Amino acid sequence: MMKIVLISDTSKNDLLVNFCIAYQQILNRHELISPPSTSRLIADATLLRPLSFSADASSTFSQLAGIAHYNEIDAVIYLRDPDRPLDDPQQRLLQACDTNSIPFATNTATAEILVLAISRGDLDWRELVRTNV
Repeated sequence: MMKIVLISDTSKNDLLVNFCIAYQQILNRHELISPPSTSRLIADATLLRPLSFSADASSTFSQLAGIAHYNEIDAVIYLRDPDRPLDDPQQRLLQACDTNSIPFATNTATAEILVLAISRGDLDWRELVRTNV
């Protein structure tokens, strides 16, 4: 079971919900993590129940960066607004993921590739990394 972060900028919330609807059969086999508002949106539209934490965006990204630093997540799907630059907490999350080879999808095309790879077992090695940390 993979630990997958699902997060989006406000302008991409509907897109993330629709993504979760489309890939619900794959995502329901994994532990999902999202901020409370995103968790609610996903839960209202699907049978998925993401674990939620931290109410504000800045502390959400800071917490996720800390978790990623210790290899405690396996993938991040962050549907972001490309017109909005990454702020410092978002940049720290991306850096922690890069440092620990945690896949980080920022649009629906890369998110789809990531979820299908997880479904095929292409990232099962992440579970070994997470349990050996």
